[in-house]
Amino acid sequence: MRIAMISYHTCPLATLGGKDTGGMNVYVRDLARQLGRRGIGVDVYTRSQDEHVPHVLHDLGYGNRIVHVPAGPETPVAKDHLFDYLDEFVQGVRNFAETKNLHYDIIHSHYWLSGLAGLELRDRWNRPLVQMFHTLGEMKNRVARSDEERASPLRVESEHRLLQQADRIVAATQAEVAQFQWIYKADTQRVVVIPPGVDTTRFYPIPKDEAREFVGVGCGDRMLLFVGRIEPLKGIDSLIEAMAILQKQGLLKEHSVCLVIIGGDPELTPERITAEMSRLQGLRTSLDIQDMVAFLGRQDQDTLQYYYSAAEAVVVPSHYESFGLVALESMACGTPVIASETGGLVFLVRDGETGFHVPVGDSAALAERIGLLLRDEPLREELGKNALQHAQRYAWPIIVEEVLAMYGALQPSVA
Repeated sequence: MRIAMISYHTCPLATLGGKDTGGMNVYVRDLARQLGRRGIGVDVYTRSQDEHVPHVLHDLGYGNRIVHVPAGPETPVAKDHLFDYLDEFVQGVRNFAETKNLHYDIIHSHYWLSGLAGLELRDRWNRPLVQMFHTLGEMKNRVARSDEERASPLRVESEHRLLQQADRIVAATQAEVAQFQWIYKADTQRVVVIPPGVDTTRFYPIPKDEAREFVGVGCGDRMLLFVGRIEPLKGIDSLIEAMAILQKQGLLKEHSVCLVIIGGDPELTPERITAEMSRLQGLRTSLDIQDMVAFLGRQDQDTLQYYYSAAEAVVVPSHYESFGLVALESMACGTPVIASETGGLVFLVRDGETGFHVPVGDSAALAERIGLLLRDEPLREELGKNALQHAQRYAWPIIVEEVLAMYGALQPSVA
C-alpha cells in the first residue's frame, strides 16, 4: 500500500510554535513514520516555502519522503493567499508522481486547503480520499473576538463540500462528530473517530532534576508550562491574568514558580512582532509580573519532552481545540494538565483524575486550580501517575492499527 499524504500549508518538519505550526505538524510527521514502520509507503506533499531546502527529504525514514512542491513564491505566504496557488500545487504533485512512476492507493489530506487539493487528485487518480480537518472554521468563528480571527467564507464552504464528498472523514473525538452533525448539518456515516497518537518512545517521564537541568529554568525553581501558537484562540491572556492573581496571593514567591511560554518569536523587532505577542507582553508588563512569565519562543519538537517533564503542570487555556495534542504529550510525560472545558480537551483530560477542567476564559478558576496543584504535592503526583497511565491508550502502535483498518476498509484488496 502507498499513501499520498497532503499537508499543503505547512511542513511536518517545521519548528513547533510558529505562526502556522502546531499539533497537525506533529501528527502528520508521526503518522507517516508509524506507517513506515508497518511497511506502508508514504509521500507527504507540502508547499515549498524555502528555495534553499531540498525539494525531497527523507527525514521520515523507512524510505518515505517529504516532497516540497513549488507553488507560488518559495517563501512563507499568508493563509489568505494560499488558495491562489492550489492548482499549481496539484499539478506539481501530479508531475512528481508521474516522473517517479508512483501509483497511490489512498489520498490522505490534512486541513481544508489540503482537502481541496485531495479532491482534485482523487478525480485525476480515481483513488479514495481520507480527510482530517484538525480545526474547523465554523468552530473558530464561534469563539472569534475580532474579524481578523474569523475563518473565511471560502474555508467554511470548502469544509461543507469536503464533508459531503470525501470518502472518509477522520474525527479526533466524538465532540468533533457532534460538530459535523449539529453545526455543519452533515451526514456522518462516512466519519470514523480515530484520535491522534503519542510517541511514547519520546514522550515519557524524565526525572525532574534532569529535565530542569536540560531546560535551564530561568525565572524560578519550578515552572508552569504553555506550548502552542501565539494567537488569541489559545487563551494565553487568561493564563497570564491567572498568574497575576497567584502573585497577589503570594503563591508564586512562596513556591518559587514561574510560567514558561513556548511559541512564537518574542525577540523580533517591534515592527515585525505579531500583534498577539505584543499584546501579551504588554499585559505581562501592565500586571507587573515580568519576572514570573518567560517567553521562550519556538522550540524544536524533539526537546519538548524535557519541558513537559520539568513542569509542575501544563496549562491549555484554549477557547477551542479539536483535540489537544500538547495535553496528550504532557500526560505521556507524567505531568498533569489544566485545560479549558472545550472541544476535544473535554474527552482527553479527565477532570480530577489526570488534571482539571476550567471554564473558557475564567482566569480566577484557572488560578484556583493552579494554586491547588502547587500546594498539594501528593495530589499533583497522583494526577501525574494517572495521566501517564491514561496516555498509554493513545500510544501510536495502538492508533496506527485503527488507521490501517480504515485504509483497509477503503482498499480491501491491498490492505
